[in-house]
Order: sequence, then C-alpha cells, then structure tokens
Amino acid sequence: MKIYEFQKFISDRYETRDRQRGTPATFMWFIEEVGELATALAGNDHKNIEEEFADVFAWLCTLANINNVDLAKAVAKYTSGNCLGHK
Repeated sequence: MKIYEFQKFISDRYETRDRQRGTPATFMWFIEEVGELATALAGNDHKNIEEEFADVFAWLCTLANINNVDLAKAVAKYTSGNCLGHK
C-alpha cells in the first residue's frame, strides 16, 4: 500500500469524526501514541513495537487529513534532491 492509499483509507474511515474533534485534541491523541511507541521501543516486544509504529502513522495521517496535507507530497522533499543538510 502506498502512503496516499493509506491516508485515503484513514480519511474514508475516520475523517468526519476527526474533523469534529479538531486539531488540538487530535494532536493529543497523536502524542499519546508517540509516548506508547517510546515505551515499546524501550522494551523487546517486536510485535508491540510494530503495532505502536502503525498507531503513530495512522494518527499522523489523521492530523494530515484534517489539516489538508497530502503526506506523500509533503515527504517528496526527501526524494526530490531539494533537502539540504540535516537537523
């Protein structure tokens, strides 16, 4: 599955409710999932780590959807040769 396909899947399934929740509350859900990923990464349960990566990515897609960001287009900066340096 491509990034845009997954983002559309999340949109089709959740976007109406996600837009009603709004960006601030959705961002808090995203951060909670990032915290769960951090906890999983500190352990050695690979299945749990994969699940938490999936959750973080799904919530990132949700945030992108309700803020009208095409993630596939946004990440193209890393493959276009226009990304200079690093942080």
